[in-house]
Amino acid sequence: MAKLASALVNRLVIIVPYAWLLFFFLIPFFIVFRISLSQTTVAMPPYTPVFDLAGGLAGILEKAREFSVDNYVWLTEDALYFNAYVSSLIIAAISTFLTLLIGYPIAYGMAKAPRAIRPTLLMLVILPFWTSFLIRVYAWIAILKPEGLLNQFLMTIGIIDQPLIILNTNSAIYIGIVYSYLPFMVLPIYSALEKMDHSLIEAAQDLGCTQVSAFWRVTFPLSLPGVVAGCLLVFIPAVGEFVIPDLLGGSETLMIGKTLWNEFNANRDWPVSSAVATVLLLILVIPIVYFQNVQAKADGERG
Repeated sequence: MAKLASALVNRLVIIVPYAWLLFFFLIPFFIVFRISLSQTTVAMPPYTPVFDLAGGLAGILEKAREFSVDNYVWLTEDALYFNAYVSSLIIAAISTFLTLLIGYPIAYGMAKAPRAIRPTLLMLVILPFWTSFLIRVYAWIAILKPEGLLNQFLMTIGIIDQPLIILNTNSAIYIGIVYSYLPFMVLPIYSALEKMDHSLIEAAQDLGCTQVSAFWRVTFPLSLPGVVAGCLLVFIPAVGEFVIPDLLGGSETLMIGKTLWNEFNANRDWPVSSAVATVLLLILVIPIVYFQNVQAKADGERG
């Protein structure tokens, strides 16, 4: 009886995450993909239904004749979407790099701090999540605008004579993304550094390494899993970011999140917006699959 109960618990543990993926990822993705294969119509909803499940298998086969990849072809013909994808990838990559430059020293300092104060430092990193994401982004508008706190401070101490134009530029987007996603970079790197065996550093120094060379030869390679995880946690949501570019970016800012929103709400073109979302998801899945394969190979070599 105890073995049966244990087996049921083990299966339940496995079933829960798969059920979560089914209901909150696979089913929504199937719905979006289905809409991307339809045609736009002046109706509610504004597309021709495909995959008519109500009609059973016969209904599905009948509707299969109406499948269309015209929306995906349209994405290749209109330069707007290609430029939006490229711009989003570039902005996300630069933001991820800046977040890594700032987040790694923070995580390293937390890992080197006395154990007694590490929980406090960890809480300070997580503290911004206690405030609404939207409110935090709006706060940067008050800070970065020409008459905002930053320009007033710089002019008061005499560094600048006239306000800097930061708001409604890509610089403001970088600031917003780095600030908003910094904890996602710090936490996995801190986790990797905290678990590291510090006796390896002492051994490297005994063998003649300086502190700098010991860091690059021992500490940084051992923290790479945390670095890669942090980069993915920042890069993936940054590519599809909408709120930060919309509030802090200018009219010339081109990101796929804003393009997707315009297609879905302003143009009411649900099939094209669904095709944009499907392609975006496929682009983001590639680094995740690659990282998983690399991790699997590394675990196999260690095993």
